[in-house]
Amino acid sequence: MTLAPAVPDSAVPGTAVRIGVLSLQGDVREHVAVLEHLGAETVTVRRPGELAAVDGLVIPGGESTVIDRLARLTGLREPLRDAIAGGLPVLGTCAGLILLAERLRDAGPGQETIGGLDVTVRRNAFGRQAESFETDLVVPALEELGSGGPTVRAVFLRAPLIEEVGPAAEVLATLPDGRVVAARQRNAIGLAFHPESTGENRFHALFLRSVHEHRLARAARRGLSRPAAGRSPDPRPRQP
Repeated sequence: MTLAPAVPDSAVPGTAVRIGVLSLQGDVREHVAVLEHLGAETVTVRRPGELAAVDGLVIPGGESTVIDRLARLTGLREPLRDAIAGGLPVLGTCAGLILLAERLRDAGPGQETIGGLDVTVRRNAFGRQAESFETDLVVPALEELGSGGPTVRAVFLRAPLIEEVGPAAEVLATLPDGRVVAARQRNAIGLAFHPESTGENRFHALFLRSVHEHRLARAARRGLSRPAAGRSPDPRPRQP
């Protein structure tokens, strides 16, 4: 995987943040690489107590039924639900989108979601692994970053589909035929595809911006002028 140049400082303002990557199963390393490329500190999250130390959370792709089962076994599911409902910024890709959905059309036996995104999702909507595909998407929200245009190359691997978007959420991206494959709501971003697989980092940058905004708002509520000083993200591409 070749990482794209990091986005400008203006897109990820403020001090460095600590991002947890849910590490029960799935493509954890790819997300860690993108986040660290953008200047974030990363930690793996496998136990409930580790959630308290992060400013934001990434739920990676993988097997949603397996992640759900392991989250229950480790006692993480309810703390995850509470943290996200409480405003913790979260980015979910593929299986992560499934877990963030408030409603799931074809849940596995006993499967439940964490929630946080007012959407209805169907798992494996595009068929088996052999039906995986790549396509270009136009994502106007990426222009908020001030770096690059709105077009991205998206990889769909046994991908879910957002079949309904509730009033609390907004559409971020659709396929050319109009089917919805990305949405966001307040502190949550859900993607049916895998930006981390192509070196695309602008969705992570969009997520990191929401993390910084959440920190600033939290600091303001506590009567502080700014969060505690830390290392500023380095916008320069890292040398191999």
